[in-house]
Amino acid sequence: MLAAMSASSPTTSPAVAGEVVPSRSPGDACARSSGDACPGALRLHAADDGALARIRIPGGVLTPHQAEALGQAAERLGDGELHLTSRGNVQLRGLAPDCGAELALLLSRAGLLPSERHERVRNVVASPLSGVDGLGAMDVRPWLTGLDRLLCGSDLATELSGRFLFAIDDGRGDVDALGADLTLIGHSDGDALLRVGERDAVLRVPAADGPRAAVTAAEAFLDTARDTGAWRVKDLPADAAATLPDDVRRRLEQAGVSATPRSRPRPPEALPPTPGRVPGGGREAALSVGVPLGRLDLAQWRLLSCGGGLRLTPWRGAVVTGIAADRADGLLGELSGAGLITGPDSPWGGVGACIGRPGCAKSLADVRAEAGAAVGPAGRLPVYWSGCERRCGHPHGEWIDVVATPGGHRVSHVRGAVSTEAATVRDDDPGALAATVAAARGTRS
Repeated sequence: MLAAMSASSPTTSPAVAGEVVPSRSPGDACARSSGDACPGALRLHAADDGALARIRIPGGVLTPHQAEALGQAAERLGDGELHLTSRGNVQLRGLAPDCGAELALLLSRAGLLPSERHERVRNVVASPLSGVDGLGAMDVRPWLTGLDRLLCGSDLATELSGRFLFAIDDGRGDVDALGADLTLIGHSDGDALLRVGERDAVLRVPAADGPRAAVTAAEAFLDTARDTGAWRVKDLPADAAATLPDDVRRRLEQAGVSATPRSRPRPPEALPPTPGRVPGGGREAALSVGVPLGRLDLAQWRLLSCGGGLRLTPWRGAVVTGIAADRADGLLGELSGAGLITGPDSPWGGVGACIGRPGCAKSLADVRAEAGAAVGPAGRLPVYWSGCERRCGHPHGEWIDVVATPGGHRVSHVRGAVSTEAATVRDDDPGALAATVAAARGTRS
């Protein structure tokens, strides 16, 4: 049996980005000021609604057996819901603090814990439609399995923070835009491009060496960051960040891997798959589905899990694969009837929120309820509601940022690294808050 750690109370709650204060843009870098508090499957986090487990799922890819195991864990050990994260992972909430060993055994039997020592560093997002719709430069699934295998085989990789992120993009630019620490990109000529941080410069390496190059780069980052306190590449001092790609190149060439510098600007916006039936396919079809606020009850989860496979996306959605073509439209109707987003006309499209009250002690508001009360018409600018300045799980690109503060809700328009404050609305005026958010969402630059 796996040795599971009991729930603890870290000094900081889990966050995808560093702590954000009003004078900074969401996602700005910050160096570590304490131990890595990111929860995992073996180290639970004590939240206000019970213990929390975060299960890393590289590329969001689940077999039906693995999806069923997660559903069982939510039903038997948690609050009966599965919460999707902005990295395509799954969080279980409302867990008993002493359930760690049972949860670990359940996940291990399903193949969801290939390495106890590496379970929190398996943060990998991948183009969710790769190999499904015929687009992109290549099918990145072999890279995904190869990277996960090499990560779990690296002793040094255990030192990575639970916040460190890998991305595997099939060339269409969807997950490349997410600002990962290391991004592998499929190239039209069959080679791989490795982006270190968010710089436009990339290293071109043979496709077969793509996963190896990414792990080499992660190990180079660890050596560079050892005395800096950096959690992620963007946290490095400017001089260290500037020299890291050259260090990666030297290491690769010493290992016999050709690495040629190239330029490839990072896409400005990460676009999720369009909800509905995925174009392409033959006798089997795929469906893209959005999940309002990333929260799934057991009935919804089991509907999503009834195909040949499931891919969770970094946009808190899912792609159901391996569906008989003559069954796809009927299943899409069932998913829509279950309250999921199956088309562009859903008012929930682009609406997101952190867990808020009562699940998070740091939250100043029940932002999920507030988001539901201010959904508004479909097709507007994305909006993300945060219960405090940390903005856990916030999106990338252009969006409306709604943050609960002691003085009310601050509504800002974020464009990349630039945040423009729009208004502050008092907490005692929910109608004004909804109207302010609706007006802000009505404009896209």
